[in-house]
Amino acid sequence: MGLLKTLLAGAALAAFATSSVAAETRVTYKSAKTTSSYYQMAVQIAEAMKAGSNGEIIVTVEESQGSVQNVMEAKARGGDYVFTTPPVLVKLAQGGKAMFEGKGDPKFDEIRALFPIPSLTMHFVVRADSGITDFADLEGKKILIGKGSFGAKEGEKYLKLFGLEGKVDLADVELSNAVPALKNGQIDGFVTAGSFPAPNVIEAAASTGVTVLSLSDVQIAQTKRTKLVIPAGTYAGQESDIVTTSLPVVAYTTTAMDDDTAYALTKTYWEQKGAMGEGAAWWNGVNEGLIENITGKIHPGAIRYYEEAEIALFAAQK
Repeated sequence: MGLLKTLLAGAALAAFATSSVAAETRVTYKSAKTTSSYYQMAVQIAEAMKAGSNGEIIVTVEESQGSVQNVMEAKARGGDYVFTTPPVLVKLAQGGKAMFEGKGDPKFDEIRALFPIPSLTMHFVVRADSGITDFADLEGKKILIGKGSFGAKEGEKYLKLFGLEGKVDLADVELSNAVPALKNGQIDGFVTAGSFPAPNVIEAAASTGVTVLSLSDVQIAQTKRTKLVIPAGTYAGQESDIVTTSLPVVAYTTTAMDDDTAYALTKTYWEQKGAMGEGAAWWNGVNEGLIENITGKIHPGAIRYYEEAEIALFAAQK
């Protein structure tokens, strides 16, 4: 009888262990370089998923060299893979265009969106005492746009689009030195792209006093980017809204992920977003309106959550 009890106890323990493992969902979240704000966001999401699911969702954050790599890996990864990228790159991958030319794969068609994260937001920051109030005033001024980054490429593109190519003195200083360079008068302004409120803009506004330039609707149309409004009061001394451009960024997975996992991830993300915003202000720039920027299809599990929450989706997203 003692042996039977031992066997039954062992079977019960094994069953409990199996159910515990089954209840735990493990996900790999591939984001960005460890030095970027998007890697910090990934860590915050991992912490929020664990807290919001009482430890049932465990997210492992992986460093990435960029959004293109994230999309490319969708071909070979399994149902536990979540990655971040602008929607435009998913569209290019599915069409085999640009950086994905000759690298197309049917698996790209299986990519599905979960939820938006903070957008890459363009900031044209100038000293408050520089006399610069619009883009035309940048002529003859010394502006830092950095090198190699999305913000640097966009900044260069915008100067060209707005007739300022060759008319602005571009400072040969690293973007990491932008705030001290602005403070000591080496430059009149700098261009940066990141989630808002951007830490370097917060610092510049608090220490030097800055104006962040707004774009007109015509200028926004020229850039072919998404319009974004930074509300008044986001930065010190900012008395009115800033109208600028952004590159939406979204968390994706593939159809290999089961519906229940996609549902749990999406539900927990939105339920924890407020708490994340208390620790990092960039989450406060995310709202249901950003779902409109998802140009491809949304995962069925995520759709289930949005329908429960009565969040409207476009027919093309389903």
